Amino acid sequence: MPDTQKIIAQNKKARHNYFIDETIEAGIELFGTEVKSVRASRVNLSDSYASVDKGEVFVHGMNISPYEKGNIFNRDPLRPKKLLLHKREIRRLIGLTAQDGFSLIPLSLYFKGSIVKVALGVCRGKKLYDKRRDIADRDSKRSMDRAFKEHNNRF
Repeated sequence: MPDTQKIIAQNKKARHNYFIDETIEAGIELFGTEVKSVRASRVNLSDSYASVDKGEVFVHGMNISPYEKGNIFNRDPLRPKKLLLHKREIRRLIGLTAQDGFSLIPLSLYFKGSIVKVALGVCRGKKLYDKRRDIADRDSKRSMDRAFKEHNNRF
């Protein structure tokens, strides 16, 4: 039976602000009411980042809104959430992020089967001129596609 992936939330700003060198899939440790909020797609990944602390990886700034019917069982929406990775993967991430200019950014949150997963990117920050170049490339590609479509519609 193939694993179905249902995307819950994406960090669209990450692709604009960073060069993504590598992506890693990680599990995430959540409580019951948080999972119910995630199922309702009440997650915001913007301004979130991951860090390695004492051999464990945590996501900071990921906002999972409180579950409406969760009463006393709701947790702090911005609490650091632990990512579930193998020890060798964590060691590799420590080595990658030790290099100057690299950071860990959550790219998307999704269900793989019934389990919540995070796509974590090893990213380098873009300069302003890189962002402008990407915008210019995207605009030129869009105008070329439009021109080809007009040309093909004439014949």
